[in-house]
Amino acid sequence: MKGMAMAKSKSDGGNGAPVNKSAAIREAIAQHPQARSKEIIALLGARGIKVRPTLVYYIKSKEKHEKWAEKRKRATATSQRAGAGSPVDLIIKVRNLANEAGGLRYLKQLVDILAE
Repeated sequence: MKGMAMAKSKSDGGNGAPVNKSAAIREAIAQHPQARSKEIIALLGARGIKVRPTLVYYIKSKEKHEKWAEKRKRATATSQRAGAGSPVDLIIKVRNLANEAGGLRYLKQLVDILAE
């Protein structure tokens, strides 16, 4: 491919080593978790790393999604340890237990007594 220029790697300014902007953003977010995107851009700019706001927004949203996914994973694991594979199975078990107790009203009374 003649005539196509290769992209130059960005450097940290001081030592000439290439900078991973995403890693720098994640590091800045870890150090300042309550900082807004503009503040992260300013912090990195002071270190000589130019980043676009869209990259900061993207990294922050990915971290938020990862936290959400981990929370869902823990909730699923907890419910499976509790013996109910799905909420529908749990509802069916409670309904069967209510039938054995003589009805939902009596099951509720039993639960209220146990809660005291």
